[in-house]
Amino acid sequence: MLFGETIRVALGALRANKLRSLLTMLGIVIGVAAVIAVVALGKGAQKQVNDRIAALGTTLLTVMPGQAMFGGVRTGGGGARLIIDDATALKDRGEHIAAVQPEMSGQLQVQYLNKNTSTQIVGVTSNYPEVRKYEMQVGRFFTNAEDQTRQRVAVVGPAVVENLGLQTPEAMLGETIRIRGIQFTVVGVYKSKGQTNAFQNPDDQILIPITTARFRVLGNNRIRAISVLAPSEEEIPETMADIQKILRREHRLRPGKDDDFQIRNQADFLNTLGETTQVFSLLLAGIAAVSLLVGGIGIMNIMLVSVTERTREIGIRKALGATKLNILFQFLIEAVVLCLLGGMLGIIVGAGGAMVFTKTMGWNTEVGASSVAIAFGFSAFVGVVFGVYPARRAAGMDPIVALRYE
Repeated sequence: MLFGETIRVALGALRANKLRSLLTMLGIVIGVAAVIAVVALGKGAQKQVNDRIAALGTTLLTVMPGQAMFGGVRTGGGGARLIIDDATALKDRGEHIAAVQPEMSGQLQVQYLNKNTSTQIVGVTSNYPEVRKYEMQVGRFFTNAEDQTRQRVAVVGPAVVENLGLQTPEAMLGETIRIRGIQFTVVGVYKSKGQTNAFQNPDDQILIPITTARFRVLGNNRIRAISVLAPSEEEIPETMADIQKILRREHRLRPGKDDDFQIRNQADFLNTLGETTQVFSLLLAGIAAVSLLVGGIGIMNIMLVSVTERTREIGIRKALGATKLNILFQFLIEAVVLCLLGGMLGIIVGAGGAMVFTKTMGWNTEVGASSVAIAFGFSAFVGVVFGVYPARRAAGMDPIVALRYE
């Protein structure tokens, strides 16, 4: 029997049992679709993380207050703190520091006409947009002169505009709001940054001059973080060494005593999140791949039933001159075709599911060519692996016994 005729016979057998073939493919369809959709979600999440970190800048370092430690043992009753003088020292003495931006904050009630909302009031310096990569949507940011003279001006986030009942950011410009009973004039609204997590929304905050926050609103010089820009990615280690040396001197830490502050490298944060996202994506994809194995077992089961049902047919083909190799190829082709068709349908369903997630739930998804190729190749592999045993069983039948089979 020629190879082309073997393929036609195999496809004819599948067409003769359309419903059974479709149900047999279902396990492969579900498995491939699950793999494609899960990997698309993982890649989309990783891309979203990369975009957000890139928006902040890979040369950004963040200095946070830490717990005072000595010899690995926590000391003192409370945590260490950072103050305005620490930021001033970094700005004045840092040799590998491009910019320094301290910030202090507090959760306060904000009133506008008859509306009010609780939001984060953040005192920052005038270089905040440059250091934190913020862009203005309407209006302007306050100047260094306004900061030094303790002016009552404010730049608000888009979420604050919505919370105060205004329809457009333009309607907020020039309006007067009250923070802790003190009047502030809104001079600008910055562009949305997007919510980073369930506990922090950078769009729901009001930025005011740090000197105004220190002396008129918050009444202290304690800051929550210092953002530091390194001149370049190559100089990040030198910048971190500068920060550590200056702050240890400011905090009078003796040699051998642990730092009472933390320096967070944005690039390291990116790598850590990327690796974590990748691990979870691979884990979920592995779980989804189990469906492919279940589908493969289902195909083997159906093929074994098919061999039993077509015992007389196998006997007749052998009697007419079909070799063991012809019979082997016939049943193997049936199994592989089922898996390949299931793989193609699964790719369509998985990519469509990823698009549905994006449209309806707003999730970021990215269907990659590599995940499609791997899922399709794996489905073909499943067809070969789980089709070999039924095919060998069919090919090994004795033609006389097969012809007498009822």
